[in-house]
Amino acid sequence: MVTMTIVLSIVFALLAAGSNALGTVLQRRAALTVPASRSLRLGLVRDLLHTPVWFGGMLGVVFAALFQALALATGSLATVQPIFILELPLALVIGGIVFRVGVTRKAWMCVACIVGGLALVLFSLAPTGGRDQVPGIWWVPGLAVTGGIGAALVLAGLRRPTGLMRAACLAAAAAIGNAVTAALIKSAMNILADQGAVAFFTAWQTYSFAAVGAFSLFLLGVAMQGGPLLGSQPALTLGDATVSFCLGVTLYGEQPRTGFWLVPALLGLSVLLYGIFGLSHTRCLAQCVDRSRDELGGLGEPAAARG
Repeated sequence: MVTMTIVLSIVFALLAAGSNALGTVLQRRAALTVPASRSLRLGLVRDLLHTPVWFGGMLGVVFAALFQALALATGSLATVQPIFILELPLALVIGGIVFRVGVTRKAWMCVACIVGGLALVLFSLAPTGGRDQVPGIWWVPGLAVTGGIGAALVLAGLRRPTGLMRAACLAAAAAIGNAVTAALIKSAMNILADQGAVAFFTAWQTYSFAAVGAFSLFLLGVAMQGGPLLGSQPALTLGDATVSFCLGVTLYGEQPRTGFWLVPALLGLSVLLYGIFGLSHTRCLAQCVDRSRDELGGLGEPAAARG
């Protein structure tokens, strides 16, 4: 029964990663068709509402949230969220199909490194145990620390000119928001399972994950406009996985394996990092996800931003 539960959580997490990848491809395309923003202007949302492809991206995000909630209801935070790293190679595959972009041998090698490295990390650490619900007072330091770091990253990113560092800072802040959202979703789903719908809709976690998730999505749109994929995507994928793993261990008490298992885990992490940064730097991924503004009917990005 436990094994079946783990398998279900992994399947739901993979479906969520695929939906998120589709949403990323479509949202990135939509973001490049509207006027670029150097601040957190709400007008960006108004501009996107007039872009039909953005609704397709939002549909992908909605399904991703649904699958993520199901995955977190059946699996641990420290196991489910790192699977979202697969969003990066899935974005390559989906973008290649949608935009008819050829995938290079180097890109496929990086995909293999990401999949193999992630599998080795998860198999080595294999977080187990943990509590179903986080004691209320424990949320205070957790939200304070993550919120403080996220705010610092937003301020640092907004002070940078358009480019790699701006995109990386804003995407890292969005990643922290995604991780906090996942932690709150897990708590809310456990309330739904244990106490029913009334408790779910009256719990502060439910409205908190909706608010944090919405702001993280908005922040990701700003990050996508802020610089090249090489800056935003590694920060987003690695940041989400890392912060989620830490929240799973600290807030939910999930226990990864240590000792000898740290050796293959570090090896898998090295392979994973190589794959993520290598894939983010490939031209075919930029063509799948970025696409130039000229092709989309807008103003072209600077050559340096296009990588």
